[in-house]
Amino acid sequence: MAKRNIRIMGDSILNKTSKVIEEVTPKIDTLIDDMLDTMYDAGGVGLAAPQVGVLKRLVVIDVSLEGNEPIILINPEIISTDGEQTGDEGCLSLPGKAGIVTRPNYVKVKAYDRHMKPFEVEGEGLLARAFCHEIDHLDGILYVEKVNGEVHEVTSYDEEEEE
Repeated sequence: MAKRNIRIMGDSILNKTSKVIEEVTPKIDTLIDDMLDTMYDAGGVGLAAPQVGVLKRLVVIDVSLEGNEPIILINPEIISTDGEQTGDEGCLSLPGKAGIVTRPNYVKVKAYDRHMKPFEVEGEGLLARAFCHEIDHLDGILYVEKVNGEVHEVTSYDEEEEE
């Protein structure tokens, strides 16, 4: 397993539509592991394959506090939503930035696991937001296109402690 470079906004791959995964090859299996390593190392809660330069419909998410409950979504599709939440949203492809985005508060997704077994998963709150955000990446959509108002700078906890 290895960390991969995260593509930053302005890289054209982030604006392209990803291709469906037909089978999990050893290359895709390695990509899944690398994406998890990359996401955890960067302190993110989600990562889509285009963010590491691969135009495949693959997303990894982990919103657990311990960072030990990864959700792997191959060819994910949102099949139902409910409610609404509005809050700050950031992205590993836009480091140091955030913006207010309105998303569904509940989302149900159908996808395939790393063994190409179909499943459905539901999420509320942060998990619902992560589902929407990461699946948008697969269609070349960045959260900045959905921001209410302006994107703003964010500081990390480390920077605040040093002041």
